[in-house]
Amino acid sequence: MSRILIIEDEKNLARFVELELQHEGYTTQVELDGRTGLDAAINGDFDVILLDLMLPELNGLEVARRLREIKNTPIIMMTARDSVIDRVSGFDHGADDYIVKPFAIEELLARIRALLRRIDIENNLKTDADNIVKFKDLVIEKDGRIVRRGDQVINLTKREYELLLILMENIDVVLSRETLLAKVWGYESTAETNVVDVYIRYLRNKIDRKDEASYIQTVRGTGYVMRS
Repeated sequence: MSRILIIEDEKNLARFVELELQHEGYTTQVELDGRTGLDAAINGDFDVILLDLMLPELNGLEVARRLREIKNTPIIMMTARDSVIDRVSGFDHGADDYIVKPFAIEELLARIRALLRRIDIENNLKTDADNIVKFKDLVIEKDGRIVRRGDQVINLTKREYELLLILMENIDVVLSRETLLAKVWGYESTAETNVVDVYIRYLRNKIDRKDEASYIQTVRGTGYVMRS
């Protein structure tokens, strides 16, 4: 279950929130001032931070500002100050959400759940984006090592796949034969650079279409590039 750091100097409120969160299955830690709270936030692995605005040692805005220089742990600010300026200042210093005291615990729990859902969605989207590499209608799904052009699956050997992936991850970057040889065949390889030319030809035969310009362009005297 998610870990939540509570940075709140009102002991009764901090204890009340902690007990409610534990009842919901969350793991909690409480810090009663801004300095120890910041240290815990930096050194700990938390999913959400509940951060009071008015704190001894360091105020909540300063805690959020310093934390944001290092980590992106989601922050919900808890404060009795509810003016527009206070809210804007909180968001500008790195808060992800804002709840005004006194609040109903049900509302706080709902905000925590909503924030965690949003983070999960963002992480899933990032994972999906990291898995997909695209160039025009050519798509590589890295997890499955699947290559498609349009609706057609293209069967590639291990070397062909690795060569194409490097080119597609470096769009508009001219890669020398030596660079491609080192990345695909390894720095200890005894293969000659002309093997790169051979495999580029294999790739072109599989991914290109008749009467259309090749997706992989030759840069004379240098190497190869896929240009946007």
